[in-house]
Amino acid sequence: MRRYAIRRSLTVVPVLLGVSLLVFSFVHLIPGDPALTMLGERATPEKVAEVRVRLGLDRPIWQQYVLYVGKVLQGDLGVSIVRGDPVATDLLRRFPATVELAISAIVVAIAFGIPIGVASAVWRNSLVDSLARLGALTGVSMPIFWLGLVLAWFFGVQLRVLPTGFRLESGTTLVPWTNFVVLDAALQRDWSALVDALRHLVLPALALATIPLAIIARMTRASMLEVLSREYIRTAEAKGLSRSAVIVRHALRNALLPVLTVIGLQVGHLLAGAILTETIFSWPGIGLWVYESIESRDYAIVQGVSLFIAVIVVGVNLLTDVLYAAVDPRIKYE
Repeated sequence: MRRYAIRRSLTVVPVLLGVSLLVFSFVHLIPGDPALTMLGERATPEKVAEVRVRLGLDRPIWQQYVLYVGKVLQGDLGVSIVRGDPVATDLLRRFPATVELAISAIVVAIAFGIPIGVASAVWRNSLVDSLARLGALTGVSMPIFWLGLVLAWFFGVQLRVLPTGFRLESGTTLVPWTNFVVLDAALQRDWSALVDALRHLVLPALALATIPLAIIARMTRASMLEVLSREYIRTAEAKGLSRSAVIVRHALRNALLPVLTVIGLQVGHLLAGAILTETIFSWPGIGLWVYESIESRDYAIVQGVSLFIAVIVVGVNLLTDVLYAAVDPRIKYE
């Protein structure tokens, strides 16, 4: 197992190098002078020259790449062109908001997706199965931006029962210890702030959880149907075990192995794909930050966040592969 984990980790190295090369090429793929594009057409020649020197654009391309990789390995993702702040500092400050939203969304997706998939497989070709498959198909096909607007309009504007933006009410005073609002409120025993933070999480988490919920439900159903047709399930039933014991103890435990891979992949996608959800609900995470940076042509932030997200996705996929090998005793690695 240790040997497999090491070998699998080594395969990540060329992937990360390729990602760094693509992200590095992002600035150079911008039409015209990247420095002029970042500063705008009204920038003075002196300012353009200053930015070119700061970014190393006055050097040969291979030296620029080596310099870029060296800075990244030291934790330097560049400096914001608009504000002048280090990208890494702002990234670490905003990333907890995205993690909090992604964790909430995946919890909702797992809590509803697995039971729906199990029920759909157990009562195959019934009304429950038909409704579950229809709901899963709708969830996969539904655009997040449309669903987010509908949820905000219905629960926030019409019913006025849930907030439609930000992480806390403007008058809430909470000392940021970890920048995870829910965790900070719990650690400080500020129960009113905790309730307020959870209320603000509901709508964006539901909107973001829709697609992974549908995918998990469909994968659970397919895996359960395959497991329920195995001989050891019929043997367990012949031994006189109850239907619930057969489903939970024998079928579900084995059916969840491929679902684990899907969940791991969805976690990476949620961390990387929350831009629309955060923009709609004004959630101050890296998704909204990237959207605002694109509008202001702050490509240094876009470049740094793109590399950071790529590393997170690769790391989550690696962890998923290792966990899958650890929980499935049938897999043997040389």
